[in-house]
Amino acid sequence: MCTVCGCSGEVTFEAGHNPHHGHHHHHGLGPAGVSVAGLSQERLIEVETDILSKNNIHAMANRHRLRELGVHAVNLVSSPGSGKTTLLCKTISMLGDCPLAVIEGDQQTSHDADRIRATGAPAIQVNTGKGCHLDAHMVGHAMEDLRLVPGSHLFIENVGNLVCPAAFDLGEDAKVAILSVTEGEDKPLKYPDMFTAARLAILNKVDLAPCCEVDLDLYEANLRRVNPTIEILRVSARTGEGLETWVKWLSARRAAKMLGLRR
Repeated sequence: MCTVCGCSGEVTFEAGHNPHHGHHHHHGLGPAGVSVAGLSQERLIEVETDILSKNNIHAMANRHRLRELGVHAVNLVSSPGSGKTTLLCKTISMLGDCPLAVIEGDQQTSHDADRIRATGAPAIQVNTGKGCHLDAHMVGHAMEDLRLVPGSHLFIENVGNLVCPAAFDLGEDAKVAILSVTEGEDKPLKYPDMFTAARLAILNKVDLAPCCEVDLDLYEANLRRVNPTIEILRVSARTGEGLETWVKWLSARRAAKMLGLRR
């Protein structure tokens, strides 16, 4: 049971994996944040703690495997429509011959994985059904099918959701939160857990800021209100503005990961 948000569903993998992540429950009030018939708030908190503890065990295994391979993994998180997949396609193109792989998380369809594979990059689609986030167990299975190349990048494009993915460690090196500037400058204040968990925030679609009368400085100020140490980049996946700085950010962290492998 995911008592973080109330999601439920059957997870499917393109490669034939079919772990289950489905239970019936409902949103509600109280310390647990949800309400399930027959379960007290205290019991729900126990269940959530157990779920996150088990997830963390899988995350530790993923992190160990990624460290052994010297693979740099980023967990891309955002609301739906932020431009994650477009940004990722442009990033793959700019990385050129650098080895990489992608895990795509969506509730249904393989549309985004198809777009990624069209760039020539290997990608695994994970459909979560009614579930609204990836967990470490799902990612571990997908990593097995991808057969990661030592010293590569692993991009995990999470399900579009700014709530649950904040709580679930996937074994990644960093969460990268992507914001479309059209979402409103107060978005970080409304979803503080996600932006507290993120190491980097990407303000995407900055080319639209003048049209939408968006205050980019206010965006950054609100991000730093919830996370004073967060790094922030302003980019436009459509025009290419800021993408070179983003790719340099990735490359520097991949190099550091590979240095750790050699040691």
